[in-house]
Amino acid sequence: MKRIAFLTAAILLQSCSSVVDHTQTSTLSDADKKQLVAVTQSLPAEHQARYAARHPVETLGFFGIKPGDTVVEALPGEGWYSKILLPYLGAEGRLVAVDYSLDMWPEFGGFATPEFIAQRKAWPAQFAVDAKTWGGTYGAKGEAYTFATMPAELTGKVDAVLFIRALHNLARFDAKGNYLKQALAETHRVLKPGGVVGIVQHAMPEDKPDAWADGSRGYLKRSYVISTMTSAGFEFVGESDINKNPKDDPQADDNVWRLPPSLSGTEEHKAKNRLIGESNRVTLLFKKK
Repeated sequence: MKRIAFLTAAILLQSCSSVVDHTQTSTLSDADKKQLVAVTQSLPAEHQARYAARHPVETLGFFGIKPGDTVVEALPGEGWYSKILLPYLGAEGRLVAVDYSLDMWPEFGGFATPEFIAQRKAWPAQFAVDAKTWGGTYGAKGEAYTFATMPAELTGKVDAVLFIRALHNLARFDAKGNYLKQALAETHRVLKPGGVVGIVQHAMPEDKPDAWADGSRGYLKRSYVISTMTSAGFEFVGESDINKNPKDDPQADDNVWRLPPSLSGTEEHKAKNRLIGESNRVTLLFKKK
């Protein structure tokens, strides 16, 4: 009986090892977490105002980002996470910001004027300048490229690639130029063996129509992200619930930009959507096989 009980326990343990742990938390040392907290608390109040919705300490801790790492940050925008990462990674670290391929921007139409495209062309140089200010005297080296121009010397040098609210447009336009496929192939190329990919993505509930989750509304389904990543050569490690918001329940005409911080729509809609808060997001961790 003891042998049967032992074998049963072993089988259960083995089966549980493949089950995703929805409660995973920080993998950082106490010293690294203390440093990350200190950096986040040193930033201006307007930056800290988003912490309750974005949980940067918990998110970067879950992804295992450490001082001294080489990190690729996809589509950093105005640098909300860059302003945390540059001082946190420190002088031994490196932050590589990566924009969409320039060929992708015209797909947006509307705002993607020739003047806008010219600004995107100039962005890598501007990011390098901004990074020196954001990182301070002891911050990481900051540099920037596009997914079409990441240098060959990065191959196998990167500890982590972060896609924080950055996948939906790549998916939205993938059929027109393989933009998502290119981004994930480049991610796989630059990562070290066992290097990680951290994803925070606006998430459409699985029971909603797939047409609502093609990226054009800002949302993707968790199942789509996992399937796409595993097909691209990454192993699903786990997920955290830290960025979930069950109040975000998109309906037929809703997109993610109706919510803070964008708050598009009428004043009546804005008042309603402020009560929802920022979007519901999945937080997923993968590693290079």
